[in-house]
Amino acid sequence: MTLNAEVTVGDRELTITRIFDAPRPLVFFAWSRPKHLMRWFAPNGFTMTECEMDFRDGGKFRLCMRGLGGDHWMNGVFREIVKPERIVWSSLLDNDTNDVVTTATFTVMGGKTRLTVHQTYSIETDSTRGAPQGWTETLDHLAELLADA
Repeated sequence: MTLNAEVTVGDRELTITRIFDAPRPLVFFAWSRPKHLMRWFAPNGFTMTECEMDFRDGGKFRLCMRGLGGDHWMNGVFREIVKPERIVWSSLLDNDTNDVVTTATFTVMGGKTRLTVHQTYSIETDSTRGAPQGWTETLDHLAELLADA
């Protein structure tokens, strides 16, 4: 269950903060395995059809979200993983023209977790303009997964 949400949009960047009624290790774990990520990591109207990841510093990942009449691929590298506190990754979107750096930070709040996702983009595109809504919907799906855990 999502208890709180805040979205801040800047010049080619986005920060979204949500509080989940789940312990930090569980929230972090949902990001660390392809089989879990495939259940929630996509906005409404999209499904994740493929997900390969080597979840370690320097590890690569590749995923495909299907929606809006096509497949949308993301390829990237995990820059830093500090279990269960932070995940930093870089990825390419929009046919490898938009370099995106994302930091997900997991903070303990009693028995709850505050998740902060911060992204920066090299260029503004339809994907970046839709990111606030996309992340909000995606994190709604994470909240649903955690509620069932």
